[in-house]
Amino acid sequence: MLRFDRQGLAPSVVVDDATGEVLMVAFMNEEALQKTRETGFTHFFSRSRNTIWRKGEQSGNSQEVRTIFVNCEENSLLVRVVQQGGAACHEGYQSCYYRQLLPDDTYKIVQERIFNPGEVYDKSIAQNTSSTKEDEFHIDKDSVSIETPEELRVKMRQLYSVYLYLRDNDMSEQSNTSRLLQDHSQSYLASRLADELQELADVQSGEHVHAGREPDTILEGSQVGYWLFLIAATIHLNYNDFTPHEALLQGYREHYNEGRMVELWQECLNLVAGTEPTVIAKGLQLGFSLIGWACAEARISPIMPVEFDLDQMRRKGLVR
Repeated sequence: MLRFDRQGLAPSVVVDDATGEVLMVAFMNEEALQKTRETGFTHFFSRSRNTIWRKGEQSGNSQEVRTIFVNCEENSLLVRVVQQGGAACHEGYQSCYYRQLLPDDTYKIVQERIFNPGEVYDKSIAQNTSSTKEDEFHIDKDSVSIETPEELRVKMRQLYSVYLYLRDNDMSEQSNTSRLLQDHSQSYLASRLADELQELADVQSGEHVHAGREPDTILEGSQVGYWLFLIAATIHLNYNDFTPHEALLQGYREHYNEGRMVELWQECLNLVAGTEPTVIAKGLQLGFSLIGWACAEARISPIMPVEFDLDQMRRKGLVR
């Protein structure tokens, strides 16, 4: 019998039946697996939305199942499919693995985009998805109040604890994040932070467009948070020394104009390049406030970039 994890999930690797290429990795619970077998089309469980979804229900790029295999430990699945429409990735590529990781930690796109997500996914569906997320976080956009900041604090503490673990336990061979933390190169981390802050700002101005404003804000916001947490862990800050959740919420509530945003951005970079931990902590707070500002601009919950990061950590087995 297939063994699901504590959350009732089993990772499912989906491959093209004709070529054997890996198309995507998602999770199935017992119900999703049952629907997949009953209908002959892949169904998965969305942890963020807490619901079953059928692959291609929005884009039409469904997956017709040919065979399902179970691994030796009976805790994961391999699903061979015929990919309808030619694109398994929600960003319009044949495979979700359309980027190659280069030695300098940058990505190189190695596939041609098959469809434009902005044209395929109906705007009303995207708005409904965003509204659902906001409802889960109890956001009142008119008063810009958040009723459950404790949830954000808990998740950000959990996320930061992973960085501390990777700092204190050398896993450089398995984790690039751990390698960066062992290098102790604050100047390099600050330079990467500057790049990501620029991209986050460009998403809001429309100069940097990949999958759409909302998903791009989540991705770039998570990237900014990644480098901020790396800097904090490198200089051995305690969580309460910079309280990132408070800074994130402050930025979310504030209505920065473009001029003020640029000032905060420059001040953030100046402070994190310093030597005094208290000064650097102020810079980190400004960085997290800019993530909150971007979330407000994109009209998404400020918890979404954090959940994105946690999901990445779960996939790496660093968070349960």
